[in-house]
Amino acid sequence: MPDASQTDRIAAILTAHDGLEGPLLPILHAVQEEFGLIPDDAVPQIAEHLNIGRAEVHGVVTFYHDFRDAPAGRHVVKICRAEACKAMGGDAVAAAALAKLGTEWHGTTANGKVTVEPVYCLGLCSCAPAAMVDDRLIGRVDAGKLDAALTEASA
Repeated sequence: MPDASQTDRIAAILTAHDGLEGPLLPILHAVQEEFGLIPDDAVPQIAEHLNIGRAEVHGVVTFYHDFRDAPAGRHVVKICRAEACKAMGGDAVAAAALAKLGTEWHGTTANGKVTVEPVYCLGLCSCAPAAMVDDRLIGRVDAGKLDAALTEASA
């Protein structure tokens, strides 16, 4: 059962998006910005406000990799899994990062510092493999560059 504060905050987001054509994605982004994830209790509230089924809202939340049902770590590492990056050694970079952090895809380290997510293009195909730490893009990434970026982000 959601608390009144959460319900009120979601209601404010919904009201702010009234009249917007195709509001579901902007609403979900705003809810995630507010809470750091899409709370399960938000789904029926959003569905009712938009007069759509809960399954439709849930389907959108689970389809798009940017939406979370659990909080992310303080730092988010996105490693490109597209063909160009894989061809240039992206699998090895990903394997090294996951092993070093002791997590799987979409997982967060035990200390809550880092979440690792796969993405399917960062737009740096000519500088493959690519990764992103928080909002910082890294081209021609290798295990050492990624480790250095994580160390810098954590400082």
